[in-house]
Amino acid sequence: MKRIAIIPGDGIGVEVTREAVRVLEKVRNHFGVTLELVHFDWGAEKYLRENVTLPEGALEMFQRDFDAIFTGAFGDPRIQSNKHAIDILGGLRFGLDLYINLRPVRLLHNRFTPLKHGHRQNINFVVFRENTEGIYVNVGGNLKRGADQEVAIQEEINTRQGVERIIRAAFTYASKHGRKRVTLADKSNVLTYGHELWRRVFKIVAAEYPEIEACAQYIDAMAMLMVLDPGQYEVIVTNNMFGDILTDLGAALQGGLGVAASANLHPGRVSLFEPVHGSAPDKAGRGIANPIGAIASTAMMLDYLGYQDIARRVDIAIEAVCEAGEVTVDLGGKLSTEEAGAAICHRLTLG
Repeated sequence: MKRIAIIPGDGIGVEVTREAVRVLEKVRNHFGVTLELVHFDWGAEKYLRENVTLPEGALEMFQRDFDAIFTGAFGDPRIQSNKHAIDILGGLRFGLDLYINLRPVRLLHNRFTPLKHGHRQNINFVVFRENTEGIYVNVGGNLKRGADQEVAIQEEINTRQGVERIIRAAFTYASKHGRKRVTLADKSNVLTYGHELWRRVFKIVAAEYPEIEACAQYIDAMAMLMVLDPGQYEVIVTNNMFGDILTDLGAALQGGLGVAASANLHPGRVSLFEPVHGSAPDKAGRGIANPIGAIASTAMMLDYLGYQDIARRVDIAIEAVCEAGEVTVDLGGKLSTEEAGAAICHRLTLG
């Protein structure tokens, strides 16, 4: 039996999580997979009501009692500081040492991409984003805050251990999945200390995988080339901030944030899976949110838990509804969130 924590969060996170859970229940009932889904009400409402974000002991509980965590999205305009989202999502990522943020960029149908030359064959890569270091570790401060002479410092942290393990994870993935090229994105021509470390370690690890082509590009060049020639990419590895930016660009190439899935991983440990579109308060409660990103994230979770064949069935069901146009408005369809989730569940049981 696999125990999965379900945290819908806020806004459309609640709606897309409902459809992701429906898929997991279909998997459990139709394929006989033993999954225990445990629901948690952590989010804006609980924070506003009880001043609780990530409860004390939550990390230990997840490490001890759960195999995976699924979250919807966090963010609420009533909480300007976004404290609950930072505490919950950041707390899980950093507290559980989920150093791999894995984001697949896969075009599901040619009509979804804004690229006039884009097609499914040349938009199919994954991004390994370092998830626990870089500029997002909140190291820095302000001098003379509020004054005309104010100074703000934000430090980027790169450790040899952190850099090596994410680069090694990218090459390991490429080797396991038959990918022939790993590309590093950095800015070592300007960031000559931290990103020189990335270049140096990348070269060392790449030598252990002579069958895989290793190349490095500056981040600005890669942002351009992802639009001009996305087919050159198979596996990209980069730091926390650059990965954050590149994966949103990748989401645009594949049809928008509504179809983008992600995993926050520490191999061999409890890990976290989530769509990446955010809580979208303006869309919440209207039944128009796209559940594909959430459901694709459950496929990644099933794969991580050892159910590779079933994960592939979920992916095939997603591809089938895209081909048939059984999708939400953002992808040119007419279905509601619930109807789109039901269509995927229906396709899942056909094979």
